[in-house]
Amino acid sequence: MPCYPPRLAASRRYDDVELAASITATLRQRREGEIWLFAYGSLIWRPEGPALERQRARVHGYHRGLNLWSRIHRGTPEHPGLVLGLDRGGSCLGVAYRLPSEGLESQLMALWRREMPDDSYRPAWLGCRLADGRRIEALGFVLERERPNYAGQQPDTVIRQVFDHARGHCGSSRDYLANTLTALRARAMPDHRLEATFARCAR
Repeated sequence: MPCYPPRLAASRRYDDVELAASITATLRQRREGEIWLFAYGSLIWRPEGPALERQRARVHGYHRGLNLWSRIHRGTPEHPGLVLGLDRGGSCLGVAYRLPSEGLESQLMALWRREMPDDSYRPAWLGCRLADGRRIEALGFVLERERPNYAGQQPDTVIRQVFDHARGHCGSSRDYLANTLTALRARAMPDHRLEATFARCAR
């Protein structure tokens, strides 16, 4: 039976040298042209840096879910929080940002420090359709299911305890999800499944 707090194996932390190597390897995998970033969670309402263009966008092959344990940003090792991740299957509406070339290196390092403090995510180039019909490749951070912080689908009993107890240096899991749902509604792309989860579990 699922229980909270979970017993999690140690995750691997990355230092700046490893993050820089990951950025270099990721950029080598992209096609030529401008760099777009796909945002599906907190990057929608708290972007990491400037953007030349913002558009609603859909990624196919991945869906948004409250399926990643957070032991740093939205929780602690003793009381992990839950945050959103892109898990395989389905599709996801979000926001695509076209990043400026000026200051790109420092912006990407700030993004990697935020999204990849450990080995929970994998940077990938995702097929993305913009609201104006253009098809692009956008940088996204997708879940690694075999990693210790992968939570999968948790029952309401666990999510309620997370909302009651989990708080990290960026705030609580409850506020994180509330802010994301508000941002999605403001952009006319509500996530009805997560809205229902929040309504059931946020006391």
